[in-house]
Amino acid sequence: MRTFGLIGFPLSASFSKQYFADKFKEEQITDCKYELHPIPQAKEVLDLIEADPLLCGLNVTIPHKVSVMPYISELDDAAEKIGAVNCISIDQSGEKPVLKGYNTDVYGFEVSLKPLLKPHHTKALIFGDGGAAMAVKYVFNQLNIPFISVVRNAQPNAVLYSSVTKEVLEEYTVLVNTTPLGMFPNVDSFPPIPYQHLNEKHLAYDLVYNPEETAFLTKVKAQGGAIKNGLEMLHLQAERSWDIWNTSNLPNYRDRL
Repeated sequence: MRTFGLIGFPLSASFSKQYFADKFKEEQITDCKYELHPIPQAKEVLDLIEADPLLCGLNVTIPHKVSVMPYISELDDAAEKIGAVNCISIDQSGEKPVLKGYNTDVYGFEVSLKPLLKPHHTKALIFGDGGAAMAVKYVFNQLNIPFISVVRNAQPNAVLYSSVTKEVLEEYTVLVNTTPLGMFPNVDSFPPIPYQHLNEKHLAYDLVYNPEETAFLTKVKAQGGAIKNGLEMLHLQAERSWDIWNTSNLPNYRDRL
């Protein structure tokens, strides 16, 4: 039986496990299973592979998206440029396992965002500058959309929230929250920007999906802006993982856009 799974620590809840359990049941896939592997150290991925010669693929979550990279044999372009991996294909047919790392955040974000973009959505603000923000930046670079990173504490190549003025919001009409602000159970938090200056030209995308409508999205919607949460992105990431694990010559997803 081919096996797949998720590595991270801790793994108190997993969207991926339920997604694949439902997929296997609905599509009557009986020769595959998906398991959780709460490993404290990324290097333990090698022990998992050694223990299971039928392990074909892994998803990767916090805190191993970066620390697992030294154990990867090959990286796709997105994973290499972003510096983080959240999907691994495993080929155990040779003398030594070959691990290839991918970043499916890029696929999930771009495919879910692109249908929402209008001609006036030419510049973006990215709230936060962590790992998820790196994938968002990669996509905006691919789409030739200039962006500014907005953060709480001063750092190079970013501005503070206090710099987001009415004039900035008139020019930057795509707003992306990559922070945990608004995520359950802290549902009352949101990026501190002057929402009164937003209008129907703005598009807000929140990578948070629990709750489905965060305080950030509610505030933008109240001003007439379009909104989108991160749930479809999550589904697309899982779909992309399955494609990676089951396609020897995976086409570039951007050919589908």
